[in-house]
Amino acid sequence: MPQPQLSEHISKAAVLLEALPYLQNFRGKTFLIKVGGSAMENADLVRGLMRDIVFLEVAGINPVIVHGGGKAISAAMASCGLEPQWVNGLRVTDGAAIDVVERTLAQQINPGLVAQIQRFGGRAVGVRGRDVFVGRRLPGRAADGSEVDLGYVGEVTDCRTELVEAALAGEMVPVVSPLASDACDGHALNVNADLAAAALAKALGAQKLIYLSDVLGLMRDPSNPETLIHTVSRAGIAGLIEDGIITGGMIPKMDSALDAIASGVGKVHLIDGRIPHSLLLEVFTTGGVGTEIIA
Repeated sequence: MPQPQLSEHISKAAVLLEALPYLQNFRGKTFLIKVGGSAMENADLVRGLMRDIVFLEVAGINPVIVHGGGKAISAAMASCGLEPQWVNGLRVTDGAAIDVVERTLAQQINPGLVAQIQRFGGRAVGVRGRDVFVGRRLPGRAADGSEVDLGYVGEVTDCRTELVEAALAGEMVPVVSPLASDACDGHALNVNADLAAAALAKALGAQKLIYLSDVLGLMRDPSNPETLIHTVSRAGIAGLIEDGIITGGMIPKMDSALDAIASGVGKVHLIDGRIPHSLLLEVFTTGGVGTEIIA
């Protein structure tokens, strides 16, 4: 009969064997990982996530990161005496604000993630979103339907993938910021990182688009984790919207995710970055820990 310590080692080997078919299937494939929410605010969580991404890289998978930066940007704006203004969930971004957004992303968030990957022995490179995403300015609408000037807020209309593909060819993890270049005048535009990630996953033909935030996934009752929906089809998403389970800002996110799947992305995953190793558990175990959206 195995000794207790030996039994523990055997259990660890069983975990590796469970991951084997996934490692075989995903080798050489691209995973687009959007990092946001609490996973961006907790230093321990960031370190753990970047180590897991290095694991993906070592396993022969090509991770691409698109990151957010909401709270850090809000803090930087406050330190400059700029009061955040929001219209229907969109941050009003005037000339002074877009400078703060670009500086915070370029000097704080993006290089911080690159440094963490390198600290764990991985290879990474920061990529300006403006060199990847092409966009157009969004018109804003107030609650009463009147038009509001959002400033330099935009949506992604196209992706230039050359720098990202060059990084992947050089076996480096591209870390991309959520800014676009205005197709008309080249000015920086603040874009929704979730939607930018979906656009880039589509352009790259990624095997997986993974949204890592601070919720378990899609739940029929947001207050009850036991109602987590583990797998749902594109048709099922339409039903969840119709039933009022998916609402508000989650609807355009799901629309972009479904468009990505229709354009060749294998699956979309929604996982909770507050769970240690949630990325690996979702990708390399049969049950997973979040919600997967399939064709």
